[in-house]
Amino acid sequence: MSDDVKPGFVRVRLDLSYDGKDFSGWARQTRGQRTVQGEIEDAIRTVTRSQETYELTVAGRTDAGVHARGQVAHVDLPQGLWDEHRDKLLRRLAGRLAHDVRVWRVAEAPAGFNARFSAIWRRYAYRVTDHPGGVDPLLRGHVLWHDWPLDVEAMNAAAERLLGEHDFAAYCKKREGATTIRTLQRLHWQRDASGVLTATVRADAFCHNMVRALVGAMLFVGDGHRPVDWPGQVLAAGVRDSAVHVVRPHGLTLEEVGYPADELLAARNAEARNRRTLPGSPLGGRGGCC
Repeated sequence: MSDDVKPGFVRVRLDLSYDGKDFSGWARQTRGQRTVQGEIEDAIRTVTRSQETYELTVAGRTDAGVHARGQVAHVDLPQGLWDEHRDKLLRRLAGRLAHDVRVWRVAEAPAGFNARFSAIWRRYAYRVTDHPGGVDPLLRGHVLWHDWPLDVEAMNAAAERLLGEHDFAAYCKKREGATTIRTLQRLHWQRDASGVLTATVRADAFCHNMVRALVGAMLFVGDGHRPVDWPGQVLAAGVRDSAVHVVRPHGLTLEEVGYPADELLAARNAEARNRRTLPGSPLGGRGGCC
């Protein structure tokens, strides 16, 4: 599949953040719900006085209620339009967009860049508190309350069994034609001075509901309802387990997206489009994420 920018167009990278509370996820929808993609595309069309809506491609589609601090997207704009508006686009978007979504940077992307397929990892954070009094009211939109004391050491011991390249079908909502093979690079819990526990979750890519399902399994270990080896057993079974609870979205934030050096962007872009399989499978090869 070619990802060449059409003649006369320029690819623009956008770095952005949003509070997901009042959004029906990232992707523009036909039923009129408010989405992050829709808000930004409409704002670009308005501030550039364009008759056309230019479609955004995003590093990671977030679900309804999920936040982002370090989201990345790209859009292909006509060269003339970009030249006319590039110096004022950021400020004009700030004046047009609602306060729960911000674009922090717009810049011409290097050759071979694709916000989705050039990415080599995504890092999320999930925040939980087990304080018996509940969640700090000022943090309630970003922290889950778990009404049982949590053992961080047990949760980290369980997490270690999930690291590496696996088929995460047991922790994903299956989508037709999409692979569930992922490389989980980091899954670690830490409690801060205020008592909030943060799970740092980093992988080359994530399938639908994967982070929230992993967190749900970890919480069951942390509160003593399941043994440390249980999440690993679920993973090995390879099928969705009704005991794995997909936690609520508001505790989840996309923190950062990683990309290779500019000269490696095109190669990563091409590699990531390949159908991914585990070593030793009949199809062979590692492929990329999708």
